[in-house]
Amino acid sequence: MQNGIDLYTRNTTGVEFSRACGGNTHPDGESCVTLARIGANAWALGDSKRPGMEPLRFTTAELDAAGIDPARFGLSA
Repeated sequence: MQNGIDLYTRNTTGVEFSRACGGNTHPDGESCVTLARIGANAWALGDSKRPGMEPLRFTTAELDAAGIDPARFGLSA
């Protein structure tokens, strides 16, 4: 929760996700992670191989703690 707001109540419909790929490949293609800003200090993180799955939600501090830099996706924190 971010300041008492459940990040999973934020709608991701129509949000543009940016992609970062790690260079590793599998038989079904390269694995990539997608990231989108869904509000001030709020992010949605998805898997390009599972676009139908609900993305995980994080605050900027949580992304930072996990070592995920929005700049890697061409986004600014």
